[in-house]
Parts: sequence; C-alpha cells; structure tokens
Amino acid sequence: MSRLIKIFTEADIIAEYVGTPIGKLIQYHNFNEKFSSYDNASLLIGMCMDHRKRLNIPKRFAYIIRAGGANLKYSEFNISYAIGVGKIKHIALIGHNNCGMANIHERKNEFIYGLVQNAGWGKEKAEEHFNNSIPNFEINNEIDFILKQTTQLRENYPKIVIAPLMYSVDDNKLYLINEQK
Repeated sequence: MSRLIKIFTEADIIAEYVGTPIGKLIQYHNFNEKFSSYDNASLLIGMCMDHRKRLNIPKRFAYIIRAGGANLKYSEFNISYAIGVGKIKHIALIGHNNCGMANIHERKNEFIYGLVQNAGWGKEKAEEHFNNSIPNFEINNEIDFILKQTTQLRENYPKIVIAPLMYSVDDNKLYLINEQK
C-alpha cells in the first residue's frame, strides 16, 4: 500500500478536498470529528460490499452505493440520480485492501462449490455463471482498479469532484490514493 497517502492529521488532507464533503468524510471517519446535522446528502460514496468496513459518518450525510470491489460499472443510473436529483457534486470512491474481488479467479473452485452447497445450483450452472461474470467483476489490483474507475467517472461527470480513497481493513482508516505514478 505504498501508493497511499496517510491521513493522520487534518493537515494531511490535500487542498482540493479541504472544506468539501470529501474532507468532511475523512474528518468524521479518521478523526472522529463531532457530527454535523444534515437534511440532505452532500456526498456520494461508492464502496465495496465487504462486511469488514463501516464508515463513521452522520445520518443523511451521504448516498452510499456498495458493490463488490467498489465496482460501480453497473450503477451509472444510481450515480446520475444522486447527481441530478440529489444535487451531489462530490464522490468518494473507496476501495480496500484484501478485497475478495481482486484476483477472484483464484477462488473459482470455492465460488462454484459454495453455489452448489449453499444455493443448490448444479456444478455446471455455477461454473458457467462464474465464467460469464468474471470479466465484468474481477478487479485484479485494488488501487489500480479504483484509479481506473476514478478516471472513467471523471470523464462521465466532468464537473464532479471525485476522490480515489482506500480503506485499510487493518487499521480501519481512510487513505488517499496518490494519483501520480
């Protein structure tokens, strides 16, 4: 995780995000800042469905879309709704380390066995489902995937500020992703 920017103090938040809902997200989550009251969401958060992550944010602060690997490829209408109707101007895209969707091809047998045992699927149906779905859902490297998705969202929504972040399941903190290679 050497491509991550640690956020241990408010001074570590990059200038672009200071005073924005993205900066507030970091302050709430990493520094336990006292919650403000919100009538409407001011941020859209896209994050993984992983059960090990829980954000420390106030009620009504954000729309949240959770999908495996924080893959928002099939959530464009939801994103557009948050922007168009919810008037969102900021998006935090949050990946995390040790994501189950990274290199999921290595868990193919476990995936298939689990569907057979837990869902009552036939082995052939489970294998076909895996093979047909993996091109759309495997993310490979978590950081690279978040950066790629950030670029795509910026192209689709050029007036929206989009921050690529990582959540560490080791220390439960948010980190900025350094976008400079």
